Amino acid sequence: MPLRLVRRLAVFLASVLVASVLVFWVGSALPGNVAQVVLGVQATPEAVARLEHDFGLDRPWPVRYLSWLGGLLHGDLGRSYLTGEPVLGQVIPRLGVTGWLVGLAMLLAVLLAVPTGMWAAVRRRHADGFAVSALSQVGLAVPGFWLGILATLLFAVRLGWLPANGYVPLSAGVGGWAAHLVLPVAALALVQASVLTRYVRSATIEVLKEDYYRTARAGGWRTVPALLRHGLRNISLPVVTVIGLQLSTLLAGAIIIESVFALPGLGRLLLDAVAQRDLMVVQGIVLLLVLAVLTINALVDLSYALLDPRLRAERRGRG
Repeated sequence: MPLRLVRRLAVFLASVLVASVLVFWVGSALPGNVAQVVLGVQATPEAVARLEHDFGLDRPWPVRYLSWLGGLLHGDLGRSYLTGEPVLGQVIPRLGVTGWLVGLAMLLAVLLAVPTGMWAAVRRRHADGFAVSALSQVGLAVPGFWLGILATLLFAVRLGWLPANGYVPLSAGVGGWAAHLVLPVAALALVQASVLTRYVRSATIEVLKEDYYRTARAGGWRTVPALLRHGLRNISLPVVTVIGLQLSTLLAGAIIIESVFALPGLGRLLLDAVAQRDLMVVQGIVLLLVLAVLTINALVDLSYALLDPRLRAERRGRG
């Protein structure tokens, strides 16, 4: 296990390094002049050249990358080209909003998908099981932002039960915080729940065919207790894999949902920075998102050994 941790950590660090190179290189290769954008079209060539020198944009990109990488190692994401403020200072206040949105959406998706998928598998030859499976197929085709717009029209505009947009920090009151997150979390979670339901259903059907499940049923276990006692671990393996893969999709969906509901999260900051061509802010946020995805994937990979005893036995055999 320690050797596996060392190998996984080495792969993780190499992936982060490659990602940082790609993020910085792509940002630097984009056409246009950042200094010209900041100063405006009326700026003189001398002023543009002076600002490029101040930003360090007149240096080769490998030199700028190494300078940026050195700052990252000290927790410095650089300074905004537009405001001159530290990027980290702009990102930290937004992390909580996006974190709550993504975390609650994934939690809700899992809570919906696991029982629904297992039910659809057990009842696959009945009308209710077929209906659940069909609804999950429909959910796969529906964009989250469209669900968010429909939910806003119904629950905020027509019924007036929930606010249409905006955000209230948790420190200002649990009620206001929860009310502003219900619709965006639901819009983001329902699409992910549809995807997860399909995988849970498939994994459950495989468990239903296994001898150990049939033996448990022959021993007097009812369907649901037998699945929970003898099949839940096997069902969880593909589900955990999909959750890790879905995180990147969830983060991308959160960027759009934040715009639909005017949430002041990382997604809105990223879109604003792209529109204003504030590349240092864009690079910092994209790198943080990549780092989050790589971290989750590493944790998912390591969790296999805990969830699947066969992997532990295989490694002990190799040792």
